[in-house]
This record gives sequence, C-alpha cells and structure tokens, in this order.
Amino acid sequence: MVIPVLETLDITGKTITADALLTQRKLAEYLLAHDAHYVFTVKDNQPNLHADLRLFFENDRDQPDFREPPTPGHGRIESRAIWTSERLNEYLDFPGVGQAFLIERHTVEKKTGKTTTETVCGVTSHTPETADAARILAFNRGHWTVENGCHYTLDWNWDEDRCTIRTGHGPANITALRRFAIGVIKAKSRDTVSATIQRLARNLRLVFDYLRMTENTRRRPPLRLAPVG
Repeated sequence: MVIPVLETLDITGKTITADALLTQRKLAEYLLAHDAHYVFTVKDNQPNLHADLRLFFENDRDQPDFREPPTPGHGRIESRAIWTSERLNEYLDFPGVGQAFLIERHTVEKKTGKTTTETVCGVTSHTPETADAARILAFNRGHWTVENGCHYTLDWNWDEDRCTIRTGHGPANITALRRFAIGVIKAKSRDTVSATIQRLARNLRLVFDYLRMTENTRRRPPLRLAPVG
C-alpha cells in the first residue's frame, strides 16, 4: 500500500526513509522514477543483500566516517557511528544504490553499567555529493523520531497494540480520538504526554478547563505540570 499513499504526495527531491519491511526493489524503482531518494534499512527479508553488506563491512571497517558525541536520555547514554562506502554500488543487486552504510549504536545503562552494541546495515540512493555520512545518519535517526512520536506514544500511553477494538469503524475511531488527545496535549502542555495524561486523569475539572468546554472555563496559560511521583 505504500506506493498508492506516495502517489498522493509530491515527493520530488524528497528523501523517503523505511525500515526493513519496505526495503523492496519495486519501491526503490518507484522513488527513483519520481526523482526522490531513499534511505533503507536492510535486514534478513533481503537475505542476499544483507549478507553482502555484512561481509563487506566486517572485512573493511576501520575508523567511522562520522561519530556522534554520546547523548544521555531515558536512563542510558548512547553514541552512534556510521561507515559508508561506494565500492559496492555496481555489485549490489538493488536499484540505484549510491552508497551502502553500516550504523553502530553503543548503549550504556546508567544504573547497571551494562553495555550493548547494535549494528544495522542499509543502502541509499544518495551519493556522497548529495548526502555525507553525517546526513545519512541523521536520516536514519529522523525515521525513528517519527516512529517514536507517533506509534510508540500511542502504544506507551494507551497500550494500543493490545487494544481489543477490532470491528467496524471502531479501530479507526478510537485511534483518531487518541491522536486528537495527543495533539491537544502537545499543543498546550510543556510537560510530557504521559505526565499530562496522569494529571488530567486525576482532576476531571482540569480536563474541561484544558479543552475550554464550559462557559466558566478558567483562563490560564499553557500548563506546566509538576513531575508525577
């Protein structure tokens, strides 16, 4: 369904990112035909492509082309590095490859000191002239920013993945209501979505004030809620 969705958009000159499920030759060809770029993650659903990238970067990886400084957040410290190469462009059986890349994420849990290292391979139609290593890494991180800001927020706050509403227009309606609530909270609150939901759940009057639904709604500036707990 991704191509019919894209047909409603002007993607000329845009960069489309995708996780492994959408790393498909047909989609790559469509994007190239519409003067767009792709940045795709490659995993085992493209076994030959994945194996080629893994073998190459295992045997030809020295210092990264770009490394981000460590960043703290969510109880851990993360750092990312990326290696890129044009040497596989003619060899890989995938349309329009401009560079192959490997991203390594190193994580340290603050409380336990436990460290983990994850690597992921990918391909992009961008050449080094249109996107250097730092920009490719930014595209990859930007993809997951969208994921975390949409689906992850819905699932974390309302356990959407286990929702049992499955018939008729119910799933679409409840998702629309949840997205509406998140939009209102992000527009009005300076706190996190989770903390704001907890605060509103404890005070029904605050919900009406928040949405200004009554004639005697208290006029107040955007909420700055105290941490919960």
